[in-house]
Amino acid sequence: MRGDRLLAEVAGADRTRLGLVLLTALTATAAGLLLPGALANAVDAAISGQRSWPRVLWLLGLGAVDITADVLGGLLTVAVTSTATAALRRRLTRHLLGLGTRSRFADGDAISRLTGDCVSAGSVASILVQLGSAACLSAGAIVLLAVLDWRLALVFLGSVPVALWLARSHLRHTADDVLTYQRVSGEISARLLDAVRGLRTIAASGTADRETRRVLRPLPELARAGAGMWQTQARMIWRAALLLPAVEVAVLVAAGFGVLHGRLTVGDVLAALGYVALGMGLVGQIPLLTTLARARSCAERISEVLATPLPHRGRADVRPGPGSVELRRVTVPGALSEVDLTIPGGTFLAVVGKSGSGKSALVGVVGGLIRPEEGRVLLDGVSTGRLRPEVLRYYVAYAFERPALLGGTVADAVSYGTWAGEIAVRNACRTAQVHDLVVRLPDGYQTPLSETPLSGGEAQRLGLARALVRNPRVLVLDDATASLDTVTEVRVDEAIENALPGRTRLVVTHRAATAARADLVAWLENGRVRAVGPHEVLWQEPGYRSVFTEDDA
Repeated sequence: MRGDRLLAEVAGADRTRLGLVLLTALTATAAGLLLPGALANAVDAAISGQRSWPRVLWLLGLGAVDITADVLGGLLTVAVTSTATAALRRRLTRHLLGLGTRSRFADGDAISRLTGDCVSAGSVASILVQLGSAACLSAGAIVLLAVLDWRLALVFLGSVPVALWLARSHLRHTADDVLTYQRVSGEISARLLDAVRGLRTIAASGTADRETRRVLRPLPELARAGAGMWQTQARMIWRAALLLPAVEVAVLVAAGFGVLHGRLTVGDVLAALGYVALGMGLVGQIPLLTTLARARSCAERISEVLATPLPHRGRADVRPGPGSVELRRVTVPGALSEVDLTIPGGTFLAVVGKSGSGKSALVGVVGGLIRPEEGRVLLDGVSTGRLRPEVLRYYVAYAFERPALLGGTVADAVSYGTWAGEIAVRNACRTAQVHDLVVRLPDGYQTPLSETPLSGGEAQRLGLARALVRNPRVLVLDDATASLDTVTEVRVDEAIENALPGRTRLVVTHRAATAARADLVAWLENGRVRAVGPHEVLWQEPGYRSVFTEDDA
């Protein structure tokens, strides 16, 4: 399984610390196995009246070594687990970001995999060490019990088939429930994130109860899986709890006969009980098998993401050119169908059409946000598939209707993803007509975003400034000025023309006034380009006029 391979990589990632964990585990195991014998010698010496303090010191020394090794092992285990978890999160984050808009994983589900799944999978080394230590303790205890009296070992071995049956039954009934629990948890996380994003819409529409039911609809399945896991574990725990005293009583009876026949001393009986407790320790660790099963299912979910192929990374650099764009038979299922479009460099192109006509998909394929299933997109004659993503990002810059502003401060949000300095940031904000707003903030451009209340239009202008600061050859505005009034939009257009003269601009718009200012208009209908031409020419078509609202017309 892919998940098992990933777990093997995770377990061996931090080999130095893992080696130290194994060393402390072996030390604790050795000390634990020697303790019952040391206790037996100390007790026998005390009963017989012999000098017992050397044996007591040896017993205390073994106890100190056991405790110290356990403490150090715990600290090292935490370090190994946290390092492995962090490495998994970095790897998964890098892959999810590499998938970008092509990711088929819902946001909430991706967050669930990044948080809970990485923690569970990252703890695999700790789980394996604990199980391995318990197995070594159990095996060593059986050997030492046989050395003490082979009859006692035979009595103890009678419990082994029962212990194996407990483990097998536990695993068989737990595996499916664990996988279901992880899957449904991710589904609920995805639904909850969608609901949180739409809180204002939910409140405005009065659908809070209905949305709550939608988010919690998978909860019964989650409850069944969780109940199944814990019921299985509860059955195993009480059965194991009955097994240990039963075995101890059986061994104690056999040891009593040994004392009567002179084969064993009182100290030997204590040692035998200690070996039985150690031997049954593996049964007590059976719940760890549930944790291991969860780690495997989490690793499988992580591997599912990592196995998703990343988009092809091109190698070509941008060559000098005017910023021309050409679409050849571009098809995006459900959005565009065999679109042919040529945009000369330096053209201001308005993209119009009714909702669902494919406007956002068309501008999305230009900058590689959407990969067409068929056809090619050329920028200055170079296919976007050959361009490296970081080159493409500087060639084409986007501003969106609802920009996600990222960064600690306003300046960080505008310069996000670039090396732009303060002067470039301020110039971009002036062009986007948002500089006057920013300088009135308490700390100006250094005001934390969390303390910057923004209206829809103000957020759009900051998003536009973020696109402008890249000084792109092709600027794409996907309804990025929809929240601006007409006067402000005209001022922004004029400022962009002055700041970026001769640049190609693609503007998705619903306003006739914006289309009228454009050099050309691409009119989309049902995923196809119905016509390309000046606004005043297309205006003669009734279907074109119907694209715009009555107020805009």
